[in-house]
Amino acid sequence: MGDLYAPPPLAGWYACLYAFLDVPGWVIWAIVAVALAIGEILTPGLFFLGPVALAAVVAAIAAAVGAGAVVQLIVFIAGALASLAFLRPIARAHIRMPAIARTGTAALVGTRAVVLQRVDSVGGRVRIGGEEWTARPYLDGEVFEEGTEVEVVEIKGATALVYQ
Repeated sequence: MGDLYAPPPLAGWYACLYAFLDVPGWVIWAIVAVALAIGEILTPGLFFLGPVALAAVVAAIAAAVGAGAVVQLIVFIAGALASLAFLRPIARAHIRMPAIARTGTAALVGTRAVVLQRVDSVGGRVRIGGEEWTARPYLDGEVFEEGTEVEVVEIKGATALVYQ
């Protein structure tokens, strides 16, 4: 009987938690930053996770220079708020392309059209600018009679989806 007390072997999630707590803080923050960056790539248009990933990188730097866990958390929260407040408005301004810069069918979205032939769920015809397009209502169940002015919401193939 060598040892008087031998702790029981770690099993299940306890072992994972123990191993995780043994990892340096900067590595944990780096993993969080990479996970958030991947999440940002997989969720186009939101630009929320990217600035938070940047804050995780700053927290990783704080951990690498020896800051305590509370300081790391404060740096992360402050960095996330600052980067969201500063970077997100800039990114959102560049997501929406101004109408003057759009080309092709994207330039037609938001323009007004006149119904030439009754538009219902089966189809219809509208005049957008000087061109005649097939059309369907954007919302199911809507019907637009001849002469009605509508707005183009989306172009799918050669069909304009419109609403009033």
